[in-house]
Amino acid sequence: MKKVLNPIFLLAIVTLLIASVFSSTSSVSASEKAGQVTEVDLKVMTYNLRYLNNNDPSPHTWAERVPAIKKLIRKEQPDIFGTQEVLYQQLKDLEANLNNYAWIGLGREGGSKGEYSAIFYNEKQFTPLVYDHFWLSDTPDVIGSKSWGNNIPRMVTWAKFLDKKSKESFYVVNTHFDHQSANAREKSAELIIEKINEFDPELPIILTGDFNTSPDSIPHQTLTSEEAFVDLWNTAEVRINENLGTFNGFNDPTGGGPEKRIDWVLAKGNVFTHKIEILNDYKNGQFPSDHYPVSADVTLSY
Repeated sequence: MKKVLNPIFLLAIVTLLIASVFSSTSSVSASEKAGQVTEVDLKVMTYNLRYLNNNDPSPHTWAERVPAIKKLIRKEQPDIFGTQEVLYQQLKDLEANLNNYAWIGLGREGGSKGEYSAIFYNEKQFTPLVYDHFWLSDTPDVIGSKSWGNNIPRMVTWAKFLDKKSKESFYVVNTHFDHQSANAREKSAELIIEKINEFDPELPIILTGDFNTSPDSIPHQTLTSEEAFVDLWNTAEVRINENLGTFNGFNDPTGGGPEKRIDWVLAKGNVFTHKIEILNDYKNGQFPSDHYPVSADVTLSY
């Protein structure tokens, strides 16, 4: 007699076979996905905004410059930008004029006192996971400390950000080196190299700042030494305004020339730079700041 399979038994076998096929497909897909490279595209900027004071003549008072700064940032739309020299009132003014940006910072003399090296970020795109500050001195955890010949405290603000879309993380470090003491600048570069060793070595780091020294200086050499940072100005596919410096002093459209390229964007890790630019915006004799900002379009790879 010919044996006939029970329909229910047959259905169970078919179901198991289909499940096996889908399971195998899912395993392959997961494996392929695990091997894919994740990328995060960023526009990062560094910008010394010139501190609020009563000595800068028109049209370079802070009140007159705010609209120009607002216009520049809205035009460029950086995802993250490090600022230098800003006071608390300036931060509040920027906060009121820039949509979607939040900031991280602390006054260099503690609380809201003194200049900040604040980091602005697009809060729709990024979440700060952790952040902190340290002072450029022999006692970096002591607020307002200085010990290398600088008359005023200098500091670093850093943050670890989560990109909400890719779920990948990266660090941003922002600073302002001393303008008078060469020793302080050299020691500051050494301390930053030491401090980033505490970060997750698997994650990219972006370093922004006003370093108050030229690209052929000892601090630059220290920061771009082997296994440290690279200067994105040197690695970018495209460089715009190579003939300029970044310190215009409210009166020099050349920014002092390439030897005065004292504002840098550096990086460590898998960071590819598509374009970097010194933004020489000014109109009718008014400069938004006495420094030109530097903007870089980068891709972080994981």
